[in-house]
Amino acid sequence: MDETQDAPRQDTTPTENPGPPPVADGSPDDLTQLDPRYKTMMRLVAGLFAIVLLVGATIAELAIPGWTGVVWVPVLLVVAYIVFYLPMRRYATRGYSLAEERLRVVRGVLFHSDTIVPFGRVQHIDVDQGPLERGFGLATLTVHTAGSHNASVSLPGLAHETALAMREDIRAAIRRDTR
Repeated sequence: MDETQDAPRQDTTPTENPGPPPVADGSPDDLTQLDPRYKTMMRLVAGLFAIVLLVGATIAELAIPGWTGVVWVPVLLVVAYIVFYLPMRRYATRGYSLAEERLRVVRGVLFHSDTIVPFGRVQHIDVDQGPLERGFGLATLTVHTAGSHNASVSLPGLAHETALAMREDIRAAIRRDTR
């Protein structure tokens, strides 16, 4: 009988929660991902755009007799890309960090943007909800800063409660700095 078979099995899975997963852009910093409901909302918006494309493709299909599928096939491929892949990719490349008296917002698929807003530059903070965001329980946090270039930074895709809490955290930090 082999002795290694009787040895107790050691579990190598971590037992602690490592925190929010980093954004999939390879950034070494731990960025908090947006609310998962934001993916669904982006898919819905893309689906509305896809309906317009499909209506146009149907009209073009009917206008070109004898060439069945010449318009539909490419449009269906584009629609599949826009509705299924692109929202997932956009979601995976967005994130934020609220630490060290600053807000960091990272976004971008083709054009990567990494914006840092020090709390000392903040003029006012908005929490906005459009009809779709309200339906999904999401909100957009907009931080307006002093200056004219990129004077506001928007962070969509937050849970409404998270956006309100972030606004209060930033306001509290600003109050501490002004005393």
